[in-house]
Amino acid sequence: MPQESNRVALVTGAARGIGLATAKRFLAEGWQVALLDIDWPALETAVAALALPEDTLALACDVSEPGQVETAFATLIARFGRLDALVNNAGTAVFKPVLETSLTEWNRVLAVNLTGPFLTSQLAAPLMADTGGGAIVNITSISGLRASTLRVAYGTSKAALAHLTKQQAAEFAGLGIRVNAVAPGPVETAMAQAVHSPEIRADYRDAIPLARYGLEEELAASIFFLCSEQASYITGQTLAVDGGFDAVGIGLATLRGERRNL
Repeated sequence: MPQESNRVALVTGAARGIGLATAKRFLAEGWQVALLDIDWPALETAVAALALPEDTLALACDVSEPGQVETAFATLIARFGRLDALVNNAGTAVFKPVLETSLTEWNRVLAVNLTGPFLTSQLAAPLMADTGGGAIVNITSISGLRASTLRVAYGTSKAALAHLTKQQAAEFAGLGIRVNAVAPGPVETAMAQAVHSPEIRADYRDAIPLARYGLEEELAASIFFLCSEQASYITGQTLAVDGGFDAVGIGLATLRGERRNL
């Protein structure tokens, strides 16, 4: 495998949040990074703020559109000439009850969250194989591991992405490519701060053993680890980075001696 200073990563959904934090972590480790996002103004601003023009590339792309994905990959190869890691972070969500979720909304969520990683991985795998292998990390969600209300499309798409991870791991191993997933719990992103009410935040704190939201940088560290040589014998796994949220059931708040109005 090449030295890390020569490696190239592609991070989708990289204009903000976990994606941008992950791009920053790769850059800090000496990688070159292509940052891809559907929101071109936000992406352009983010890449400019990184102030590393020799090591970064901004790609405007809707990952659910095959033609746009192909164009983005062609631009990446023309610029960097190789690809060693792919982080499928781009995603979208509709938070509605099952009976109120339209077919259009359902299709859009699955197109971005599931078809997108399918398309990008199909193009990435041959490129990685050409240089001896690489790593793919799919960003799933705790919502793909345990059900909750208002997430029928989102949770189902992320559960399917976790299985796609295993399928890819099984088939890409012969190409020298490892494929894993990271399933974030609640994370302190700008979006979470905007949409999570104090009551929801309190519910999460009560349900999470570590009693807090995760940090974008903590997710980025886990993603980078799975792309690094330190994870050279890990493939086909989903790592829940969730403060223990998926590991517990009811009663945690009571065990802590906290009082809640039920």
